[in-house]
Amino acid sequence: MTANTETTVRQIVMENPHATQVFEAFHIDYCCGGDKPLGEACKKAGVDAEIVLGLLHQSSGQEAGSAPAGAAGNEPWSQAPLSELTRYIVERHHSFVRAETPRLERMLEKVGNRHGAVHPELIEIAEIFGALSEELSAHMLKEERILFPYIEALDGGTRPQACFGSVMGPISVMVAEHEAAGRLLARMRELSSGFAPPEDSCTAYRALYQGLEEFERDLHQHIHLENNILFPRAEKIAN
Repeated sequence: MTANTETTVRQIVMENPHATQVFEAFHIDYCCGGDKPLGEACKKAGVDAEIVLGLLHQSSGQEAGSAPAGAAGNEPWSQAPLSELTRYIVERHHSFVRAETPRLERMLEKVGNRHGAVHPELIEIAEIFGALSEELSAHMLKEERILFPYIEALDGGTRPQACFGSVMGPISVMVAEHEAAGRLLARMRELSSGFAPPEDSCTAYRALYQGLEEFERDLHQHIHLENNILFPRAEKIAN
């Protein structure tokens, strides 16, 4: 596929896994906003679409196995059994969230106590991250205990009993929660000036912002796998 400004961000990522690296660099939403044409997404991000297209063209020429470990699309998830995809999401992304949220919350408290008087944005970032952590905890449990087992059964050829009428119901709830998480991430990025530590920051301050940016990147890949691959495939099977 030759991408242009009318090609949706989702289509580009599905065809070219390396595109996620380009989109992350320019802060172009490829998970919750994947249905937007590239030109519109670039305008929203405030970047030149022709520059992005040029980098996407370069990235499409990279070898399939040369993407960084864990990059979204690094495996053929569009063909793999859905049970493998759900297991990957849980083992890689859910585990990452559960390991990182308490660590980052401790760092936010430490850095906030030391620098919050001069940088009050740290206090709001800590509040936002706390809300995000709580929402993700409940969200992941719903996926692991209800939605993912149902999707796996559908992929296995059965239609199990469920407390919902169609798989599209819980999927729509998960997508809405992804969008809410995306808004919280965007607000933290705005408050932190793109996770750029100020000149008077200490080592812990810089490590905190690096950790928050890595958390954002992982959650983008996490949501991409669900919104753009897992959920559409599950809906297709259900229909």
